[in-house]
Amino acid sequence: MKSIADMSSLELAAYVCDTLKQRGILTTLSGGFCTEIYSCGAYTSMDIDLINQYNEDHKKIVSIMLELGFKQDGRYFYHDDALYAIEFPSGPPAVGDELIKDIAEIDTEAGVLRILTPTDAIKDRLAAYYFWNSDRTLEQALWIAEKNPFDMQNIENWSHTEGMDQKFATFKAKYFEMMSEAGKLD
Repeated sequence: MKSIADMSSLELAAYVCDTLKQRGILTTLSGGFCTEIYSCGAYTSMDIDLINQYNEDHKKIVSIMLELGFKQDGRYFYHDDALYAIEFPSGPPAVGDELIKDIAEIDTEAGVLRILTPTDAIKDRLAAYYFWNSDRTLEQALWIAEKNPFDMQNIENWSHTEGMDQKFATFKAKYFEMMSEAGKLD
C-alpha cells in the first residue's frame, strides 16, 4: 500500500472511501472534486466531498480519520502529506429533490472510490446553476458533459421536475454549440 504522500488525489479519495466502507460507513464522492475527475482536470478543486450516505455516526468517521493520520479543523480533515482537505457532507446523496440511486465506482491501487455517475455529476453542477444562478457551475456541467457519456433525457426530466425547463434549455443549447464547435457532432 502506498503512503498518503505517494497517493494521487484520486487515490487518496478512494483510500478514505474504501477504508470507511470496510468499517461499515458508505460515502460517495460529489461536488468539486467529482467535477475535477470528470472534467479531466479542466476544473480544479481543493477539497474532497464524501457524502455520508446514511448519515452514519459522525464521531465514528472522526475516529477513523484520526486513525488514518488526519487532523480535524472545523468540518474539514487535513493530512500533512495530502494537498486536499476532506469533508463529509450529510447524506443521502441528492440533486435538488431527487435522491441519487446509481453510484459509479473507480478502482485504484489505494481502494475503490464510490462516485456520482457523470449524469448525476452534471445535475449536481446544474443544481447550483439553477438555484443560485452560478454561471461557473453551468460551465463545470458543460465540461463534464463534453468529456463523458451521459443521459441528456434523464437530465431534462429532472430539470422539468425541478421547474427549471428554461435553464435546462440554456444548458442543452450551450452543450450542442460546444460540441458542434469541437467537431464532435455528426
